Amino acid sequence: MGSSKSSLAILLCLILVVLSNVVLKAEARAFFVFGDSLVDNGNNNYLATSARADSPPYGIDYPTHRPTGRFSNGYNIPDLISQAIGEESTLPYLSPYLTGDKLLVGANFASAGVGILNDTGVQFVNIIRITLQMQYFEQYQQRVSDIIGPEETQRLVNSALTLITLGGNDFVNNYYLVPFSARSRQFSLPDYVVYLISEYRKVLTRLYELGLRRILVTGTGPLGCVPAELAQRSRDGNCAPDLQRAASLFNPQLQEMLDSLNSEIGSNVFIGANIRQTNIDFISDPQRYGFVTSKVACCGQGPYNGLGLCTQLSNVCPNRDIYAFWDAFHPSERANRIIVRQILTGTTDYMSPMNLSTIMALDAASNPAQLKIQVGTFYT
Repeated sequence: MGSSKSSLAILLCLILVVLSNVVLKAEARAFFVFGDSLVDNGNNNYLATSARADSPPYGIDYPTHRPTGRFSNGYNIPDLISQAIGEESTLPYLSPYLTGDKLLVGANFASAGVGILNDTGVQFVNIIRITLQMQYFEQYQQRVSDIIGPEETQRLVNSALTLITLGGNDFVNNYYLVPFSARSRQFSLPDYVVYLISEYRKVLTRLYELGLRRILVTGTGPLGCVPAELAQRSRDGNCAPDLQRAASLFNPQLQEMLDSLNSEIGSNVFIGANIRQTNIDFISDPQRYGFVTSKVACCGQGPYNGLGLCTQLSNVCPNRDIYAFWDAFHPSERANRIIVRQILTGTTDYMSPMNLSTIMALDAASNPAQLKIQVGTFYT
């Protein structure tokens, strides 16, 4: 009899330990990521698509020195934000390892090649378009509810940090993909930008309806300055003017739309990240930021290493830290660190209406457990 009571006591203790772990982990701030290849950390590995980064030399500087599906030589923007807020990186939603407690950390729904519009990236065939990413987020909430219950799930989602990056592919892999594309015949560039913004507003409104309350929204980078566009469109090494005009039209209208949404909601739900300005900083003066070049990709072939894919047959620079671009379209890990530094501590020239450090400080006032931001030792 004594033995059975002892066994029961041990079992109850084990149950309490498990439950306390779940509760504690649910108290940590979840992080959700939506968007394209700039923030995809491996979802496309599980899809039959050409938009993949699961072969060397991708991941050459990742801790495992192996490709992960990130379009980077190492960490990407979501990884670095996770590190800065003191959390582990979120797993791709399609990963078989995203189960149990890992779900409480959050999830990355991003998929390389997608845009605001569903016809963006059709050449990549099987990608997770933004409408499906949001459907997966609804599915995610049900999976988490099965673990911690609906009320705790709602609290986790409401208090989460979210990052979304869309827009670049709607120009590069849609409007300007081929001369006289369907969209360019349908819209003049200014009208196309207005249309994109109106469609993006619907996406962001839906994320709010799904319970998200702190959403970082990045604009596009300087699209005409990436090595791929220099290789295809530039005769003198200067940024391609048509794509630069697209970015200069899109980004201010995006911020105006975010301000309008916040005004309607009555709260600063949407935070604009002006990564175009951050990129322009190190593109216009690479030496100031420790880069030897902001025109030539580290990995690639052809002019500016901007043609074709980054593969084992490509030219690969020996020191990735001195290149602003890793491949034809994507920043190097070190450039990503500069981008994330501005997200964390940038002035209103870079972050509107506030930077991530300020967001975390404000939110910690109502939940001190969330104040875990690590800025001081994060950058090199």
